[in-house]
Amino acid sequence: MASLSFIIGIIGNLISILVFASPIKTFWKVVKKKSIENYKAVSYITTLLSTSLWTFYGLLKPGGLLVATVNGAGTILQLIYVILFIIYAPKDKKIKTAKLVALLDVGFVGAVIVVTLFAMHGSNLRLTFVGIVCARLTIGMYASP
Repeated sequence: MASLSFIIGIIGNLISILVFASPIKTFWKVVKKKSIENYKAVSYITTLLSTSLWTFYGLLKPGGLLVATVNGAGTILQLIYVILFIIYAPKDKKIKTAKLVALLDVGFVGAVIVVTLFAMHGSNLRLTFVGIVCARLTIGMYASP
């Protein structure tokens, strides 16, 4: 039988996935109109950054299955949103968005993973480092809109 904390964690994950899925209607309109209109990509890019690193944290953490799965789902959804944004953005916004994605979602995430795995020794140090980075980025993610 599953523990109460695991069941509550599953409920929390379902709610979080609904939050990550909330822009689906917006992106459905973007696809139908083939235009991003006045939408901005920053919140999707920062959420992709945050969910990517929280997924990594969940994979590092023993017993981090719930953290890894919910943020893995969030990463997939945010990646789809960012790709759709780039597809339907005018050329100037497409280039700016792609640069920001390359810098933050590829470069920064990659740097954190490389530093964590190759420059830090001991699981507690790795978890603390990634946890602090994730906590700070989560604040930035929610402040981005």
